[in-house]
Amino acid sequence: MGLGSKVRVRGHIPLVLCQSTKLEIIDLARNQFSGSIPSCIGSLSNLTYLSLRSNLLEGPIPQEIGNLEALTILDLSQNRFSGPVPPEIENLEALESFHLSQNRLNGSIPKEIGNLEALIGLELSQNRLTGSISKEIGNLEALLFLNFSQNRLSGSIPQEIGNLEALKSLDLSQNRLSGSIPQEIGNLEALESLDLSQNRLNGSIPSQIAKLYWLSHLNLSFNQLSGPVPDLSATKLQTVYAGNGCWKIFLDTLQGNKGLSPCITSSNTSRANSNIPLYLKIYLPIAIFSTFSILCCLLFSRSKVKNNRAGEQPAKNGDIFSIWNYDGKIAYEDIIAATEDFDFRHCIGVGGYGSVYRAQLPCGKVVALKKLHRLEAENPAFDKSFRNEIKFLTEIRHRNIVKLHGFCLHQRSMFLIYQYMEKGSLFYNLRDEVEAVEMDWTKRIEIIKGMAHALSYLHHDCTPPIVHRDISSNNVLLNSSFEAFVADFGTARMLDLDSSNHTILVGTRGYIAPELAYTMAVTEKCDVYSFGVVALETLMGKHPEEVLSWVSSPTSLVNTKLIDVLDRRLPPPTSQLVARNLVQVATLTFACLNQKAKSRPTMKEVCKEFISRQTSLSVPLRMISLVELVKQGMHVGESSEVCPV
Repeated sequence: MGLGSKVRVRGHIPLVLCQSTKLEIIDLARNQFSGSIPSCIGSLSNLTYLSLRSNLLEGPIPQEIGNLEALTILDLSQNRFSGPVPPEIENLEALESFHLSQNRLNGSIPKEIGNLEALIGLELSQNRLTGSISKEIGNLEALLFLNFSQNRLSGSIPQEIGNLEALKSLDLSQNRLSGSIPQEIGNLEALESLDLSQNRLNGSIPSQIAKLYWLSHLNLSFNQLSGPVPDLSATKLQTVYAGNGCWKIFLDTLQGNKGLSPCITSSNTSRANSNIPLYLKIYLPIAIFSTFSILCCLLFSRSKVKNNRAGEQPAKNGDIFSIWNYDGKIAYEDIIAATEDFDFRHCIGVGGYGSVYRAQLPCGKVVALKKLHRLEAENPAFDKSFRNEIKFLTEIRHRNIVKLHGFCLHQRSMFLIYQYMEKGSLFYNLRDEVEAVEMDWTKRIEIIKGMAHALSYLHHDCTPPIVHRDISSNNVLLNSSFEAFVADFGTARMLDLDSSNHTILVGTRGYIAPELAYTMAVTEKCDVYSFGVVALETLMGKHPEEVLSWVSSPTSLVNTKLIDVLDRRLPPPTSQLVARNLVQVATLTFACLNQKAKSRPTMKEVCKEFISRQTSLSVPLRMISLVELVKQGMHVGESSEVCPV
C-alpha cells in the first residue's frame, strides 16, 4: 500500500504514519510540513519510497532512517534540515536514489555512503558540507549521477573516482577543492557532463579527458589550472578555429584560469590529417548503421501494416490504449527498447508525479517520457478523469507549450509522451553558471514573453479554460535556442466556469498565490501570480524570496533600485531598447505579484502590454526604484505605456 499527497498540508508529519507498518510508499512532497521527521519512522520496515521533498522540515535527519533497509528512493531535498548526514544510511543497501540537496546540512560526507553499492543517483548539492571526499566514493560502481556542488568541500578529488565507469554526470563545482584533476577521470568513458568549476584546482588538465568521447559539457572555469589544453577533438565538445593553427573550445569552459594556454595542444595540420581516419572510423560506420536501421524500419513497418489489416492478433505486450506521435502509433516495444526498460541511465529528472526519461525512437525522433509513479497508475478513480483530460490536452497547439503527444497504459504502467526540450528546465539553466550567462537579457525577456503567451492561450483561447496551477521555473522548459515552453499538465485541470472553483490545492512552494493560504478558490489569477514569481526569478537569476516579502509592504522597496536585484552574472544592458524592455517586463511582473487577486492583470492584458508602444525612459535604468515599478504596475491595462516617464 502507499500514501500520496496532492493537497498542500501544513503542520507536523503525523505520528500515526508510524503505525502503518505495511506502508511501501510515502510521498508528502510539495507540502508545507514543518518540524522534524519523527524518529519512529524507522519502524516502517516495508517502506521502499520516501519523498518529503519541498517542505519546511528542519532539524537533523534521524539516525533511525537507517532502519529502512527496503528503501530504494529517499528524497529529502528542498527543506531546512541541518546537522550531519547520518552514517546509519550505510544500512540502506537497496537504495538507488539519494537526494538531500538544498538543505542546511553540515559536517563531512560520511564515508559509509561508499557501502551503498546499488546507488544510481547521489545528490547532496547546495548544503554546507565540509571536509574531503573520501576514497570510498569509488565503491559506487553503479552510480550514474553524482552532484556535490555548492558546498564547502576541501582537499583533493580522490583518484578512486575513476572507478565510477558508468557515471554520466559529475558535478563538484563551487567548493574549495584543491590539488590536481586526477588523470583517472579518463576512465569515465560514459561521462557526458563534467563540472569542476569555481574550486582551487591547480596543475594541468589531464590529457586523459580527451578520451571521453561522449563528453558534451565541460566546465573547468575559475580554478588555478595552467599549461596547455589537451586535444579534445575526439569528444563531443565544440571547438572553433581561431587562426594561426590555434583551435579553441568555448571561453566559458576555461575562463578564470590565468595559466592556461588559449589553444589546444594539437596543431591545425595534425587536425587536418586526422579528418580522414575520423571520418572512416566514426562517420562511415554510423552512415552504414543508419542505412541498415532505415531498411529494418521499413521492413518492420510493412510487417505491422499487415498485422493491422488482419485485425485479429492482440498486442503481445498488453493493451496499448492510446499512444501516438507525429508519425502515427508508436509500438510499446520501441519505448522499452529506447529506454532499456526505463533504465535509470535514461532518466533526466524525477518529480513529484513521476520520473522523466529521454528516449530516441527508431525513426530518429527524440521524446521525453514521464513515467507516473505506481500509486497513480494503479488508482482506478484516477483513470477515467485522466483519460478525459489527456484527450483534451493532446489537442492543444501553441508554440510556447510543450506538445503532449499522447500516453500509454500497459500492464498497469502509465507514461506520458512529450516533446523533448534540449536545454531542460529554466530552473536548471538559471543555476548553471555557464547557461545563465548564455541567457542574456534579450533571451530572458523573450523567455518571459513566451510564458505569458502560453498562459494567455490556456486561460483565454481554450474551451473550457485551463488553469495550470503549478507554474514554476521547473515547469518552464527551454529548447536549444532558449525558447520557453510551459510544461507539465499532470496537475492541470480544466476550469468549468459554471461550477465551483474550490478544488484540491497543488503547486510548488514559493510560487503559490498568497490567497490560497486561506481559500481553496483556484482561478486564473493564481497562475498570474506564479507567472510573476517566475518572471522575477528569470530577471534575478535566483528565486526572489526576499523581494516577494517586500512586495506586501511597498515602503520596503523605496531604497532598492531595479539594477540592484538584476542577475549580477550579466552586465547591465547598454542598449536603450533592451533597458526599456527590462523596465517593461519588470513593471508587468510586479503588477502580476499584486497581493490582491482582483487587482492583478489577466494574462491577455499582459500580452497586450508586451506588444504595445513603449516610450523612452525619462531617467537612467540605474535610477529606477522597485517602488516606482510597483506603482506603475497598478495601472497595467489602463494605458499602453508601462515604462516610467
